[in-house]
Amino acid sequence: MASKLSGGCACGAIRYESDAEPTVMLNCHCSDCRKASGSGHAAIVIVQKSTLQLSGEARFHELRGGSGGTIERGFCPDCGSPLFVRLERFPNVLGVQTGSLDDPALHKPSMDLYTDSAPAWDMMGPETRKFARGPFGIA
Repeated sequence: MASKLSGGCACGAIRYESDAEPTVMLNCHCSDCRKASGSGHAAIVIVQKSTLQLSGEARFHELRGGSGGTIERGFCPDCGSPLFVRLERFPNVLGVQTGSLDDPALHKPSMDLYTDSAPAWDMMGPETRKFARGPFGIA
């Protein structure tokens, strides 16, 4: 990654940045991600929590994922912008919603997850690895 990862919510109440390389960049097509993004998938950059500097405080909504684990969706309590995803199963990482990046062109996904639930109109790049469900034993 050539540039610093930085971004925030629409109103500016929450900002974040990191100089570290993301762990992975992906598109998730599960029903929860589709509903949370309001689109055919959620574009997510996974970073180590310890590398992210935050200003402001996101509010989190908790739900159970298809695997039975807890998923928390972080958003700005002032403007409602979706910002983060936390997974109980991976406590040391944070998913950053790519739409909140200052430079969304930094998102270069290497995989598409839950492709079995992707709508037909949501086009996937031919270069990404496809997983009918999730990798790493996530179902």
